[in-house]
Amino acid sequence: MTSNFKKYAIIVAGGKGTRMGSTVPKQFLPLMGVPVLCHSILAFSHAIPDIEIILVTPADQVNGVHTILKSYIGGQKVTTVAGGETRFHSVQNGLKAVKGNGIVFIHDGVRPLISQELIYRCYETAMDHGSAVPVIPVNDSVRVIMESGDSQPLNRDNLRSVQTPQTFMTEVILPAFNRTWEPIFTDEATVVEASGKKVQLVEGDRNNIKITTPGDMIIAETLLKTSD
Repeated sequence: MTSNFKKYAIIVAGGKGTRMGSTVPKQFLPLMGVPVLCHSILAFSHAIPDIEIILVTPADQVNGVHTILKSYIGGQKVTTVAGGETRFHSVQNGLKAVKGNGIVFIHDGVRPLISQELIYRCYETAMDHGSAVPVIPVNDSVRVIMESGDSQPLNRDNLRSVQTPQTFMTEVILPAFNRTWEPIFTDEATVVEASGKKVQLVEGDRNNIKITTPGDMIIAETLLKTSD
């Protein structure tokens, strides 16, 4: 990897996790004895030792998260930032901590199985094209619901599920987020496209699952055990 650029990983862990049915936000739940978000942080610090980690957490959790980081992250320096009303606002807050030119990974804190191979693939693609958005093919049959209430099938060969880390050069992502939120902004790629830039897709990883429900925790634990 080139050393001419700074590297940043914005770990977005600002969600409430209501679908988990737990009073503890899902990013703080233990997975193999380690909080979910710490798996994500450690993956980036192991892959790129000089990376700067920016952790975006719920505003009321910023103080408490320092104790978690001290216990599980060790000497890795992490900048903590309060999240916002939406993912867009949380990422926007995280980007304010990016200083200087470089490359920025934006990753879901609840995707703890991110691999070094995917991190490197996104890095190299973003270096070449300015952006890298990991995607995987859609296996299930899908249908779209029409305004009439009827439905019709979609060709899944043309569909992709989007993952993170969505990765960008600073000159692409920073100007894109210098705007107000719009409902179409479901991820960073949609914000960049709204700024007039194209995004480059890259092969994702099926094991890079997003933990949303209790069942996902079981799957993640199984995958971690089989990867050892």
